Amino acid sequence: MEKETGFFVKPELIVVKVGTSTLTHSTGKLDLRQMEKLVRDLADLANQGKKPVLVSSGAVGAGVGRLGFTQRPRTLREKQAVAAVGQGILLQMYEKLFAEYGWIVAQVLLTRDDFSDRRRYLNISHTFSQLLEFGVIPIVNENDTTAVEELKFGDNDSLAALVAGAVDADLLIILSDIDGLYNDNPRSNPQAERISLIKEITPEIEALAGGAGSALGTGGMGAKIQAAKICTNYGIPMVIANGSEEGVLHRIIEGQEVGTLFLPHENKLRGKKKWIAYGSAIQGQLVIDAGAAKALLSGGKSLLPIGITQVSGTFDAGAAVSVFGPDGRELARGITNYSSTELELIKGKKSGDIEAVLGYKDYDEAIHRDNLVLWENSGGERG
Repeated sequence: MEKETGFFVKPELIVVKVGTSTLTHSTGKLDLRQMEKLVRDLADLANQGKKPVLVSSGAVGAGVGRLGFTQRPRTLREKQAVAAVGQGILLQMYEKLFAEYGWIVAQVLLTRDDFSDRRRYLNISHTFSQLLEFGVIPIVNENDTTAVEELKFGDNDSLAALVAGAVDADLLIILSDIDGLYNDNPRSNPQAERISLIKEITPEIEALAGGAGSALGTGGMGAKIQAAKICTNYGIPMVIANGSEEGVLHRIIEGQEVGTLFLPHENKLRGKKKWIAYGSAIQGQLVIDAGAAKALLSGGKSLLPIGITQVSGTFDAGAAVSVFGPDGRELARGITNYSSTELELIKGKKSGDIEAVLGYKDYDEAIHRDNLVLWENSGGERG
């Protein structure tokens, strides 16, 4: 691992995500030994001068245990109520355990909406930066009591990747109940082999991901692959490892071959483009013709109205939209200069005709190249 990635030898700012299955027993109650081990290792990393950020699942699981339930609640209102009970329990335990090692913690509750708004995204980044400067260990969780969509479909893996991007982390470690990504399901196939290094997330790699793991958690390997896509596009390496292994965090940070390492892209996203790619909420879709697709993929080109063939969704100017080629592949994401209504009127038109159609012309481009992010797997340069 160390030989493959010289930049990975001495990470300083490390985001660690721990899943529900690692933190709780099958009964749903908190696994105190696991929590103590995790806290001890994180505190020791902090003692070394590292800057750990913990993204912790377990609020619903902790609430399940406190309320005496034998299984995870099914309805949304039940999940929200159980999470409200469990969140306080979870933080209380963390605060007590970290205090024994002399470290102060801070609770940071986030939702997807916090990343969707550019100003709130920047505030998140600044808050983390100040906490770490104060020598505080942030403990992050999804705000389950209000995050309706996240409770229905999500997990904390993508949240951890977004946090890693917001703090410009050197490394993201996802601790789970599995040793990493395998070429088959190791629970059903004892001959399955762990993949120690992934240089590129291909469709074949994505196909290896299965469904959700435990009855108490919501995340599966598919969610972890999605987190890896976000993280590696940010230029941050990510490791999936078994959280129950002794000394797993130290072994990873020392460069030992543990779990599955996802290598980052060399041309990482920066600044506003980082937010456009994964922080912003996609509000619409544009389909472009072959000529416009070729122009975009050549690098450094803006998207002009003449290349747009289809507009989907209802959005205002300044919205984030996905851009698809004629073959249905998503080529890019960007911030549009015109609303969906305006784009519907000027699609297929030359820039010189915009004023005649709309009665005004604020921009020549539908999306300026400075507000456009191309995907590497679309065949073009990222920018």
